[in-house]
Amino acid sequence: MLIPRQKTPSLAVPTLDGTIFNVNKENSERGVVICFYRGLHCPLCATYLKELEKQTAAFAERGVTTIAISSDGKERTEAMAEKIGAKALRFGYDLDLKKAREWGLYISTSRGKTSIGIEEPALFSEPGLFMVNSDQTLYYGSVQTMPFVRPHFSELVGALDFAIANNYPARGEYTDEV
Repeated sequence: MLIPRQKTPSLAVPTLDGTIFNVNKENSERGVVICFYRGLHCPLCATYLKELEKQTAAFAERGVTTIAISSDGKERTEAMAEKIGAKALRFGYDLDLKKAREWGLYISTSRGKTSIGIEEPALFSEPGLFMVNSDQTLYYGSVQTMPFVRPHFSELVGALDFAIANNYPARGEYTDEV
């Protein structure tokens, strides 16, 4: 389990812009929002990523970068980026499922073609959303077992405004006996 205020696992994936995203080396004032998505086969992911695309500038204004990552290969990731009309949002691909597990993501098996007629990979990770501070400590995290009912990016932007204005610490950090 990831613990707020503690370092996250390492994470490095190739991106569609030809660079490597490395959470250890991400250069931003306040950190990075990492959106793990299921893959091209998921119509809910496309809708969700369109919203992240719209909010990427708002995050950037607050010193936070964004990236969407899945275990899909480059071609499927390019298709997703094209599908949502990505201009600002970075896309990472080839997420190793062992690494997904390190981040606390749930893994699902294929059920064949989805409602949009795209084959699910044999194995893929379910959604997760994390905000990682510039020192690679966890600030916010949400993982899901299903593609439904995800956190809203506009609410995360608002929460970020509150956190910045009030120097609000990451919560959920207690690990001793209860």
